[in-house]
Amino acid sequence: MKPIVLYSHEIGPNPWKVALILEELSLPYETQFIDFTVVKQEPYTLINPNGRIPAIQDPNTGITLWESGAIIEYIVETYDKEHKISFGSSPEKYLVKQWLFFQVSGQAPYYGQAGWFKRHHPEKVQSAIDRYVNEILRVNGVMDKVLSTQDWLVGDKCSYADLSFFAWQRWVPEIVGGGLYERFPHVGAWFRRMEERPAAQKVVADQERAIVAMEGGN
Repeated sequence: MKPIVLYSHEIGPNPWKVALILEELSLPYETQFIDFTVVKQEPYTLINPNGRIPAIQDPNTGITLWESGAIIEYIVETYDKEHKISFGSSPEKYLVKQWLFFQVSGQAPYYGQAGWFKRHHPEKVQSAIDRYVNEILRVNGVMDKVLSTQDWLVGDKCSYADLSFFAWQRWVPEIVGGGLYERFPHVGAWFRRMEERPAAQKVVADQERAIVAMEGGN
């Protein structure tokens, strides 16, 4: 199998979400980092006309694809024939999609906006910070309720539902401060289980090395 090309950025969580799926399935891939200053320009817009990251090109099928949720569905449906991180029958087959759609529409946008208004917006807008931090807490509340009765978001195993939430979740304490997992202990226990997975450990280490290299470190 030829390596899938993953267009990524050192900091943005969404491409690392895709990398985690690839690692869990032991699929070969190569990462090409794209600077945010050129994502709205050719040649990258020939790959993703929306000018966002991630995108993939799969030389094995000839497809070019963008939007992280669509990429994850494609990878799973194309390469997870043994259902290592997916399910082959109802209701789990559809429940895992439900959580993926919640992640891309609920978790990622709210977490991202909270981070933007807390760390990057040129002026402090407390009402915006409060709104998005409260949404983070709401999302964690939804997860905590489900995880209070089961170890994983769907079924009896770690699936691409859990994997899709991990990349953003690991940055939450930096956004909302301490005490998050005291308030949502079941999410905290789930996150620790996720951290123990070899694929997650590799992706976290890869991202940390990439950030150091981007910042000019050794």
